[in-house]
Amino acid sequence: MPESQNYNRSPIKTYFDLAQYKFGNDNKKLRVHMSNKLSLSKEFIKGLWENNPVFKQVLGMCPTLAVTVSAINGIAMALATTFVLVFSSFIVSLIRKLIPTQVRIASYILIIATFVTIVDLVMKAQFPELSKSLGPYIPLIVVNCLILGRQEAFSSKNTVLRSVMDALGMGTGFLFALFVLGGIREILGSRTLLGFQVMPDFYEPWLIMVLPAGAFLTLGLLMGFINSYAERKKKIEQASLVQDYLRTKGSLKTQQES
Repeated sequence: MPESQNYNRSPIKTYFDLAQYKFGNDNKKLRVHMSNKLSLSKEFIKGLWENNPVFKQVLGMCPTLAVTVSAINGIAMALATTFVLVFSSFIVSLIRKLIPTQVRIASYILIIATFVTIVDLVMKAQFPELSKSLGPYIPLIVVNCLILGRQEAFSSKNTVLRSVMDALGMGTGFLFALFVLGGIREILGSRTLLGFQVMPDFYEPWLIMVLPAGAFLTLGLLMGFINSYAERKKKIEQASLVQDYLRTKGSLKTQQES
């Protein structure tokens, strides 16, 4: 192989070639090996956009719609949820082989409730005003389908490191969604962002944005925009694949004729 072609190859492809040489024709071992080596970062990244818990999976809608009157409320709720999600995933993955199948859901809820209690007590002691503004939605993290769903679908079936990375990715995606939703509602409904005025004095705040209807309206518009963008990106990628295929086919035909 010419030296110039070797430099143009991506690291992942080169690593795949090395792994293929190591495992030979054993495709099953090759797939497992590549999965273990290359997907740890993907476990984190997938929660940010591809499987975002709010915009893609539509999970945790109760706190998403209820507490995002302001960006700071959204950040606080997301951080509390992320803390519970990460440590619950850690514990569940650690003892997953010790939990009987018949009582696994009850066990998950007990573990989740333990960390929710810690978050609730700390917030009441250190951030009483913020805790008061969030109201009952901190204790209700116990029944958040995002957390319970990740324990059942992922943490109970994967290693500790992979489960923690998945929880961090989902928590970060949840934080992003609540911050965006809360920020838009705060700017349009109160002229501020994180307590700082960002809109001019002559701007008339939209009262609907601080009401429940504003949460549904903003979330619906955001999800519509995101789905439209994803569909457009998918069509562009498909068109690019078709062009690459036709280009490769034409190149091979030219080589055969010559």
